[in-house]
Amino acid sequence: MKIINETDFQIEGKTAVAIGKFDGLHRGHLQLLSHIIRQKEKGLLAVAFTFHPSAAVFFGQVKGKELTTRQEKRKLFEKLGMDILIEFPLNKETAATLPEDFVKKYLAGQMRAKYIAAGADLSFGYKGMGNRELLQQMSETYEYQVQVVDKVYYREREISSTFVREKVEQGDMTTAGELLGRYYSFNGYVALGNRLGRRLGMPTLNLYPEEEKLLPPRGVYYSIVHEGEMSYPGITNIGYKPTVNETGAVSVETYLYDFEKDMYGKEIVTELLQFKRPERKFGNVQELKAQMEKDIAQGRKFHFH
Repeated sequence: MKIINETDFQIEGKTAVAIGKFDGLHRGHLQLLSHIIRQKEKGLLAVAFTFHPSAAVFFGQVKGKELTTRQEKRKLFEKLGMDILIEFPLNKETAATLPEDFVKKYLAGQMRAKYIAAGADLSFGYKGMGNRELLQQMSETYEYQVQVVDKVYYREREISSTFVREKVEQGDMTTAGELLGRYYSFNGYVALGNRLGRRLGMPTLNLYPEEEKLLPPRGVYYSIVHEGEMSYPGITNIGYKPTVNETGAVSVETYLYDFEKDMYGKEIVTELLQFKRPERKFGNVQELKAQMEKDIAQGRKFHFH
């Protein structure tokens, strides 16, 4: 997958384009992107167009964390089969682009769009004044087709990044997973921890999430770790490790059952399946070890029974 993160570019082939924020890449986004990917059969390049930073962040409307970091989003787009990801720089100049100019210069000109999939609430251009109606009005002039894609619903509520964020913040990983179409996850490289788990006979894999990543409530979760083509069930603690941690750094720390492979420096994806219990501080390391043993035993029942 080719990544474009500048304003001055030219795509050589004709394209099918989806425009959006794509935070979380939830089932609504996947529905939109499926229309684009199907156009590959007709010889079009599948293009996802998104702004970086997002309009909400650029205009100071939100200061919240992201469901998917920039790196996670790139990997998900590639896995879906997108040919090109455009991370269009949003600044004072580009934000002032009139919607008609956006269509003419970028969509029809630089992207050579012949097919555009649009959600009902699409907005683009100066003050977000561009919408699906404008796209349809200009389609004949610039010879592209517009496909308006219906929203996807979960129990009568529209699936949105806000909906997913609510569930993650509540620790409801089961519903979050149903909204996403996959489990909520953390990408990263296994880092060195304080090796306490190893000394206790329960070695763990440590990830330190990027600052912009949305964390669910601190606590223990049933999980699965993916490394390459391999998958390993485990139990994950998200938090500060208050019994032993003096640095204040949040970590995603996972114990894998009966696992002895050295994973330091490996890139992994940790998926959260279900919340087990909140994080707590124990009186001493022995109490911590006893609780970890109990968590691991219950985790075995969850995963293997």
